[in-house]
Amino acid sequence: MQVSCAFPTALSTPDDIAVAEELGYERAWIYDTPQQSPDVWMTLALAAQRTERIGLGPGVLVPSLRHPMVNAAGTATLAALAPGRVAVAFGTGFTGRRAMGHGAITWSFMDAYIRAYRALLAGEVIEWEGARMRMLHPDGHAPARPVEVPVLVGALGPKGNKVANELGDGLFVTLQQPDFMTEYSWVPYLAWGTVLDDDEPQDSDHARVAAGPGWALAYHGAYEFAGADAVRELPGGAAWMDVVERTSPDERHLAVHAGHCVELNEADRAAWDAGGHVMVRDATLSGTRDEVRRRLAELGARGVTEIVYQPCGPDTRSELARFHEAAAGVES
Repeated sequence: MQVSCAFPTALSTPDDIAVAEELGYERAWIYDTPQQSPDVWMTLALAAQRTERIGLGPGVLVPSLRHPMVNAAGTATLAALAPGRVAVAFGTGFTGRRAMGHGAITWSFMDAYIRAYRALLAGEVIEWEGARMRMLHPDGHAPARPVEVPVLVGALGPKGNKVANELGDGLFVTLQQPDFMTEYSWVPYLAWGTVLDDDEPQDSDHARVAAGPGWALAYHGAYEFAGADAVRELPGGAAWMDVVERTSPDERHLAVHAGHCVELNEADRAAWDAGGHVMVRDATLSGTRDEVRRRLAELGARGVTEIVYQPCGPDTRSELARFHEAAAGVES
């Protein structure tokens, strides 16, 4: 199993990716979340300049955030800066849309967008929004077309699986593990958590800051996909909803997604203190070194070929090092 990493894009991300390369990580994926992050393409360009080997890519791009020509040009630029190291993943938009009050894009739009994006990189003329266009970059402005980079699709259901099968080179998954993972030869799985010391309780201060942001996704996801009643069924869920419901309904998504994948927000802290921390091992890839290795082996048996670990907390190097040491040698 390949061991890769991910980062919620921050000003420190280029340096964090350089650390990941030093520690032996295969690839670094970064998030396309403009409501809380610097620009994904600028950050990847800086990472390309500070690294030599590690793979680089957005994981995942949200199509509605940019015209396909913009993402095609960004991809071509990164491919020139880091030749042979670039891959691109697309998704329908969890944080990248819901944190701004929108639902996910439709799979029909995703299908049309990826077809247009891939055709642009191939040097073809496309039609988009009623106009015909192609990449016109002269020499020195982008690599010559075709620009060939692998494209992965983040999908959990049958509609997404169809698009990924037809248009993708792999399946990018997180939060859930669909049965159709086994149909793909390249399956990165994005996970959060931390390697605990053998005698460390799962409600330690270290666990809270290092695994907490990933654990909180259980509440964020339950709220977005199943509603308030589903959240209340979780340990600490009533406390979480009490905080969220202090915000008016038209701005409630702001309370839900504040700190998303980075730190615990007010609702998350309330749920943790109300006993929600009992879910840390179930909701994240957390445990002792041996427990993490067993979990990774199980993921490999289900079809995961690349674990994508997002560290959290103040000591990124330590979290990356602990996880890489635990994951090294796990076979898919």
